Amino acid sequence: MRRTGRRILLVLGVYAALAYLVLPTFWRHYEHLPAMASMPKITHTPDGLPGDPLNVALVGTEAHVQRAFAAARWYPADPITLRSAVAIAEGVVLHRPDPNAPVSTLLLFGRREDLAFEKDVGGSPRERNHVRFWRTDLHADLERPVWVGAATFDRGVGFSHTTGQITHHIAPDIDVERDTLVHDLEAAGRLTALYFVTGVGPTLRGRNGGGDRYFTDGELAVGVLTPEDAPGTHDAEVLPSPVPVVLKNQFWAWLRPALSER
Repeated sequence: MRRTGRRILLVLGVYAALAYLVLPTFWRHYEHLPAMASMPKITHTPDGLPGDPLNVALVGTEAHVQRAFAAARWYPADPITLRSAVAIAEGVVLHRPDPNAPVSTLLLFGRREDLAFEKDVGGSPRERNHVRFWRTDLHADLERPVWVGAATFDRGVGFSHTTGQITHHIAPDIDVERDTLVHDLEAAGRLTALYFVTGVGPTLRGRNGGGDRYFTDGELAVGVLTPEDAPGTHDAEVLPSPVPVVLKNQFWAWLRPALSER
């Protein structure tokens, strides 16, 4: 019995070391933008609750960001005012399109988002692709500013699981939204390069400020925007990730359907 107990403890110890110490070390990578290692990995609500994780970043001036989303047919979100709040409520209840509906406030670096964009789905603000961006102090690609963002898909409107307030609920697979945003920008010819760095890390049972579950491979996509006013005519150059990260992502792709069914 003692030998069996020791073996069980040994197995558990090896598992814990691999799962929480060794493998995550191999998965952390910032080779294409080392300064991102010190960046926060998650936003917060005004109440201090963990918000949506960061899963996308863009390199370019604010003007290039605005032009890129306009070309991709994502529209800027209106600020929260009485008028915009009434408009989004009417859009949800009466199933009317509101391509500039406001987004709720999330905080990073102690401030709300600098930019927010969305793409309507189904003709109502009930469902939409959306992303918030914060400008950082970082620069890359000829000293252009770096913007970090949180992209999620609003799948419906309901009551927050944490505060009871009326809010949007997000779809759990936030990697789909990250990939959708990147695809739309690339299809519009607005990306010259794309690479990944570590974001929040592999997460099976994350929860945002509204109590919605999310899961992610933990990668943060960094898109380098075209510096020219005219759109590009070629696909973005995809820079390679380290082999352990590629293997981790292959395993995650196998696991993803099971997570989606939960």
